[in-house]
Amino acid sequence: MANTPQSEKRARQSEARYAVNKARRSRIRTFLRKLEEAIASGSADAAKAAYAAVQPELARGVTKGVLHKNTVSRKLSRLSSRVKALSAPPQA
Repeated sequence: MANTPQSEKRARQSEARYAVNKARRSRIRTFLRKLEEAIASGSADAAKAAYAAVQPELARGVTKGVLHKNTVSRKLSRLSSRVKALSAPPQA
């Protein structure tokens, strides 16, 4: 338990940041889920639109300190290749 005024304030700030970051993570996961559903449906146009919506959300997560830069870079790379595979003609 916080004993000094400074530690009480830090505890309050920590709770506030936790709530904001939790909301940001939830929003990012929602966008990712929508993209996953678009990819699963097989619709290249829907997947491209969902990917375009996911990119700025993930980038915002990096700038706000919710996600690490390399994590987002890896996710975007993998998602991009999956979306690209939908629009590519099947290889024989």
